[in-house]
Amino acid sequence: MASVTVRGCALCTASLINVAFVFISGADFIRFISFRAIYHNITGDTTLCQDAVPWSAALQDRSVLKSLVVDAGLLALFTAQHSLLAWSPVKQACQSVLGVLSRTVYCFTTALALQIMMRCWQPVTGAPCLWSVRQAPWSIWFPLLCFTAHFLCWAIICSILMIFDYPELLGIKQVYYECFRLGDPLSYKSPQAQRLLSHLRHPVCLELAVVLWFLPALSLDRLLLAFTLSAYLVLAHSLDKQDLAYLCDQLRSKMHLFADPHWGRTVRRSNHKEK
Repeated sequence: MASVTVRGCALCTASLINVAFVFISGADFIRFISFRAIYHNITGDTTLCQDAVPWSAALQDRSVLKSLVVDAGLLALFTAQHSLLAWSPVKQACQSVLGVLSRTVYCFTTALALQIMMRCWQPVTGAPCLWSVRQAPWSIWFPLLCFTAHFLCWAIICSILMIFDYPELLGIKQVYYECFRLGDPLSYKSPQAQRLLSHLRHPVCLELAVVLWFLPALSLDRLLLAFTLSAYLVLAHSLDKQDLAYLCDQLRSKMHLFADPHWGRTVRRSNHKEK
């Protein structure tokens, strides 16, 4: 019994450390993606671009090319980690070795790859911007508009993650179910939900696209970041008609529940009687 308790405490400790690290990394990612570019554009404290430098000279500048190579390598590291550990053979191997901590390790390594990318990122300041809003009064109003759009998008992203079973996404629920010997939490979900989660773990493509591209100024390194992550999101998107039908049914049920709370109770009672 003591060994079971020690094992449970070890699993819970690892899970909580992962949650804290992922939360911190998520906050840093929001600052890296949104706050840094918009804030610098409003204050003008840091030069993002050199519009006086022609593109022909900028693309031959060694410092510019070096920064782009470093940034491309960091993006390759992140995408490789995110894809390799989600590949079925590797995923099954991790589950056989790590057990219920496989999802925790996946989230921890993802956050670690993000931290490495953010801390080692090389801004390209020796090349022109692809676009830059600097004409008054838009030089003030457009960054504020971007800030508002980014704030709304991040709020939607956080809300969607909560709806999509955030504890299971981070591996907390797996550890909790293991400690109380409840089995795999995915087994309690419907086959349609399991199928959807196998095809789409990050249902935030549109919001992330807005955050990546809707900026007052687009530097060369930001173009590389936005294009790579956008392409990765598009390639990782594998929803089909059955998934979309399931999502529409869930949306209709949620709308009925908000409109008439008694409707949800009636549905739950009928489902209970059928079982």
